[in-house]
Amino acid sequence: MSDILLIGSCEPFSGKSALVLGIAKKIISSQKKVRLGKPLATCIELTNLPSMAYEGLIDDDMKFISSTLGIEEKNLISSVGLLDNISAEKRIYNKDISPGRGFEQIKELLNDNFDGLNILEGAGSLHEGLIYGLSLPQLAKALRSKVVVVNLWEDSKSVDALLNAKKELGEFFAGAILNSVQPSEVKKIEEKIIPSLSELGIEVFGVMPKSPLLRSVTVAELIRRLKAKVICCPDKDELLVETLSIGAMGVNSAMEFFKRRRNMAVVTGADRTDIQLAALEASTQCLILTGIGDPLPQLIHRAEELEVPILKVDIDTLASVEVIEQAFGHVRLHESIKASYAIQLVQENVNINGILEKIGFDCNFSKNC
Repeated sequence: MSDILLIGSCEPFSGKSALVLGIAKKIISSQKKVRLGKPLATCIELTNLPSMAYEGLIDDDMKFISSTLGIEEKNLISSVGLLDNISAEKRIYNKDISPGRGFEQIKELLNDNFDGLNILEGAGSLHEGLIYGLSLPQLAKALRSKVVVVNLWEDSKSVDALLNAKKELGEFFAGAILNSVQPSEVKKIEEKIIPSLSELGIEVFGVMPKSPLLRSVTVAELIRRLKAKVICCPDKDELLVETLSIGAMGVNSAMEFFKRRRNMAVVTGADRTDIQLAALEASTQCLILTGIGDPLPQLIHRAEELEVPILKVDIDTLASVEVIEQAFGHVRLHESIKASYAIQLVQENVNINGILEKIGFDCNFSKNC
């Protein structure tokens, strides 16, 4: 069987796709080939799911990564299942928790002399996909593949998840990446935590600092989640929002507060024209207006001059804030600026050579990798 690396996580949106991007980019730069796949698709736009045949199904994350890196379509490995309520319900009714013939086809495809690395991304957590027979431990065992686990780091209690991953994956656990670490904590983790984890049998291949850019969300995503009406600048929905501000204070206080924020969405009442105008003069990516009333013509004119979208929502300020906060860090890596930054972040903070050595991938480390 050709060389395989599985990328998994203990919870969704932990940074798996960013790691896939970074590793794949480095291998391609070394003149080696890469094949990509996600056996259980978790991100895809589909219709007519009840009659869906999974042949040729490619997860949207894999499509984006391949497009970004110029990977040929023939080097994309089809998914054999789709994580959605309809197919899960059908499996429950049929008492069917096997991966089916499609998984055997993946094994056959990987059992060749491919001169490169097969990188497979697991589902959201260790156990997600059990009902499809495609959970991370099941994949690792069936493919005899080493797994690198990307784990979000909050504090030392985050080690619990890694210890569980090591236990569940057994001999196939290769090590971990600690992601979304507060920059002020990186040195402490590298000097004190990582040596201790090594003694516990957990090899850490990298510590990636928290990135506001990678956690950011597009205006288009906010429009979708908030079911918002776009008042102006609909063509600017690709703008990235990194922070959230609530315009509920006096205008002087608001101006000082806004100066300290960057790339923000400002949520404020539709009747607070003073706050709205102040926000437009700061680093604002979009205005979100709540409550009764419509924006004044002069506000719309100024927003159009500055190319800042104005959104109007039917829910109140508190509900809007909750929706937006849930979006941060829980969106797919599907923007080119994020992809470029993710590649840089991985290559600067992850020991890719160490990962490839761990799985026995033949690469000329001294010259190319």
